[in-house]
Amino acid sequence: MADIVAMILAGGRVDDLGVLTFLRPKSALPFGGLYRIIDFPMSNLLHSGIERVGILSQYRPFGLMRHIANGEPWDLTGRNRCAVMLPPFKGRGASDWYRGSADAILQNMDFINLYRPELVLVVSGDHIYKMDYRNLIRFHLEKKADLTIACTEVGQEGSPRFGLAEIDDEEPRGGRVLQYAEKPKESNLGWVSLTIYVFKTDLLFDALQANARKVSHEFGRDIIPIFLGNHKVYGYKHRGYWGYTRTPDEYWRASMNLLGGTPRINLKEYGLRTNMTHREIRDRAPAFVGSSATVEDSLFYSGCRIEGTVIRSIMFPGVTVAKNALVKDSILFFDSTVGEGSTVCRTIADEDVNLGTGTEIGDVAGELSIIGRGTTVPDEIRITGGVSVFPNLNNEAFEKNLYTQGDIVE
Repeated sequence: MADIVAMILAGGRVDDLGVLTFLRPKSALPFGGLYRIIDFPMSNLLHSGIERVGILSQYRPFGLMRHIANGEPWDLTGRNRCAVMLPPFKGRGASDWYRGSADAILQNMDFINLYRPELVLVVSGDHIYKMDYRNLIRFHLEKKADLTIACTEVGQEGSPRFGLAEIDDEEPRGGRVLQYAEKPKESNLGWVSLTIYVFKTDLLFDALQANARKVSHEFGRDIIPIFLGNHKVYGYKHRGYWGYTRTPDEYWRASMNLLGGTPRINLKEYGLRTNMTHREIRDRAPAFVGSSATVEDSLFYSGCRIEGTVIRSIMFPGVTVAKNALVKDSILFFDSTVGEGSTVCRTIADEDVNLGTGTEIGDVAGELSIIGRGTTVPDEIRITGGVSVFPNLNNEAFEKNLYTQGDIVE
């Protein structure tokens, strides 16, 4: 395989996710009862044999830095292997907060040039998919491309949020990119960019420098058009599952794709790795399911204690569901507690949430309810569907009605 450095775009918050990204970047969002979303590209890199990785972080980076650590969970430690966090910096040269995805790469060209790679692989840190990047790189080299964009075929629903391409039918793996539009309001282009790019290093550097003095600094809006006008651009057609979790509903649906007799996301096939020291996963006791418990079509992990009823739900390590409580169609992050006699439906509860006894959260049908990290919901409170509760709140905040986006109440 060609000499290559990978750069992961992992610094964004994503406003659409609301309270779930108040205190973390989207790439660090828990997923699947055990993992973080960034574990998908990190594991893909591991299985593709790519061993030099830079991770571009900006928004509230501590949790992501703690999770990545030194890269050891993905075998990225050693003389010629590394996973390096690359936050913005101040120095003698021109540097500042990242002004966009392209500017983030430009500010870290010294990291790339340290290894003098032939190619640079740029990937998003917040998508859910399995890909062997070696196939993408092989395609790029065989076509003698200057830029290759990985794409997947999608319907028109939601397409204005994506970069869209027209790819010719040169062969089943892909072909030349004939047109590209970044987040068009209307388009008949049939392939959506996965924000996975393979660049020739010298041409990438030239394009980034040419764009440096402009107002916008994004790959889709600014860098790809430079390549389309001057270089060979190919589209690689990805045929497998691809999960985009920009909104709570999309995140919830992707999570539910882990459940059922034939789940759309089979984690066993993904070979997913994670940091087992983050949130002390490896040090927790085995899960406990009491004699009064009922568990149906759900995922739960070490440290969980279940004495109530859990149906079609996902529970991260340390979750407690008390007797006579019901959790249905919900996702409970690390160390959250559901009190005795409570009902939780179509809800996402962030880390360290404490739901008091007799609470009713969410509705069987309708919009999701979201409870922010570290919040304690008092006993006997009802929170309706579609409500987002802020992080780190206590009883006093509920008494003063200083707690929510949306309608509540009772």
